[in-house]
Amino acid sequence: MTHFDWQATYQNLFQHLAGQGLDGWLTALKRQLTQRFDEQPHGDMDRWLAALAQLPPMGQVSADLEACAITLRSQPAPDAATLAQVEQALRGLMPWRKGPFDFFGVYVDTEWRSDWKWERVAPWLADLSGRQVLDVGCGSGYHCWRMYGAGARRVIGIDPGLLFLCQFLSVKGYLGEVPVDLLPVRMEDLPAGLEAFDTTFSMGVLYHRRSPLDHLLELRDTLRPGGELVLETLVVDGPEGMTLMPEDRYGRMRNVWFLPSCQTLLRWLARTGFTNARVVDVTDTTTEEQRATDWMRFQSLEDFLDPDDPTRTVEGYPGPKRATLIANRG
Repeated sequence: MTHFDWQATYQNLFQHLAGQGLDGWLTALKRQLTQRFDEQPHGDMDRWLAALAQLPPMGQVSADLEACAITLRSQPAPDAATLAQVEQALRGLMPWRKGPFDFFGVYVDTEWRSDWKWERVAPWLADLSGRQVLDVGCGSGYHCWRMYGAGARRVIGIDPGLLFLCQFLSVKGYLGEVPVDLLPVRMEDLPAGLEAFDTTFSMGVLYHRRSPLDHLLELRDTLRPGGELVLETLVVDGPEGMTLMPEDRYGRMRNVWFLPSCQTLLRWLARTGFTNARVVDVTDTTTEEQRATDWMRFQSLEDFLDPDDPTRTVEGYPGPKRATLIANRG
């Protein structure tokens, strides 16, 4: 069993939390990480850590965090043999779902064009400069890097998937001690009444929650008074009060519970203590934005839609439509 030195990985974050007076969260977090990595390690963690260890050292590394792909460059540029080693290591971390990424010329074409979502969200955000940001359900951390590139002072992503953590570390391992971290914890693992963030993102999470109002209350708890929530989720067309609850699966996903209309979602935000809520974007998800690639070879959106009517899922529900809403903690 390969030991993952999580104490060293998160040392700077631990110091930051202590300096912010978040000792309660720090104590709980260390207990959660001990359980995750030392007491109940994931069976594939050794394989993923071995892939990370194969990534070769580079010269002077720089990053472009504002391009469509999170882009790493090295001076001097790596030779063909080194690039082949990079690609082999990164393929050991497949499937890659959120991105894209460019590692020194090795382009990781992820299932999702996550840059499209960022382009829809970014124009509506408060200036992230100097802000402490939380990204709930962050996946590989693609959007965390975009948030940091947009000026955030510190970004913390949370997602329980350990493969996502290893994908994130494949980038951070080249960038050193930048104030961007991914914690493999769930939303419900965060302390109640945290009030530590200026901006909290929840993108692609709400419809996976059995109790969406509780999720909104948990998100509110993470924000300082007046802080900004960025909420992106599946919706359906319809008036206030309209909510689709799938009979079993939605787009072959079993863990989809509630798809509200935008007006219903605005009401939910008001009832959970948010103000100034507004819908800033509604976009149909297409097979150009979510698709199988050489870096994610499993089924994707094309397989989840009715082949005779791609405006509907295979179950007959309206096809995926995503809305982005922004609100403030009251």
